[in-house]
Amino acid sequence: MGFKCGIVGLPNVGKSTLFNALTNSSKAQAANFPFCTIDPNVGIVPLKDSRLDNLAKVSKSKKKIYTSISFVDIAGLVKGASKGEGLGNKFLSHIREVDAIIHMVRCFDSADIQNVNPDINPIRDLEIVETEMKLSDLESIQKRLDKKNKKNSTDNEIKLLEAVNKLINNDEKLDSLNNIFSSQEIKLSGLLSVKPKLYVCNVDEKSVSKGNWYTENFLKNVRIY
Repeated sequence: MGFKCGIVGLPNVGKSTLFNALTNSSKAQAANFPFCTIDPNVGIVPLKDSRLDNLAKVSKSKKKIYTSISFVDIAGLVKGASKGEGLGNKFLSHIREVDAIIHMVRCFDSADIQNVNPDINPIRDLEIVETEMKLSDLESIQKRLDKKNKKNSTDNEIKLLEAVNKLINNDEKLDSLNNIFSSQEIKLSGLLSVKPKLYVCNVDEKSVSKGNWYTENFLKNVRIY
């Protein structure tokens, strides 16, 4: 079964460049202006497995199909996306379709590459994305917990929605859900903020091997959601 991973972040942080590197293509346009990407780019990468190779030899299979991972380059998000700012609603709907999220944050200085904010602050940028996803989830939860919609949900689904609603409103980490609900239940909720996440810091070339002040500060102070 394929796995779909969405690359998200503010405009001009390097999402399309990362997508092209992961998929070994130039499918995603990387340009120096916000919302260069509108419709998501999708690249499918096969994951070769020596175990499957061995099984194919033993069974003398005529056809061998590796599992794959799909990378989705999603349009940049801005503050207010949950209320429709920028490409907000479209952006959030695309995130809803993926299994996991790669958070891309800008950790480099450049006068040549536009920045939607006045300064470089990867922690703030991450919080903007996370906040918009949480606000979108709260709106979705309120609708689904409405009396007329509750009848379409199981008791466990309602308990999960109520638990997420409480954690978000209390600004608490959502990883405690894993102690109460199964990974399948969490996945089927369709909520954005509970999806597995990977954080990627985009640095300049001279900082690739050791990082820089931005990455050090990010790793030291970031709050894992």
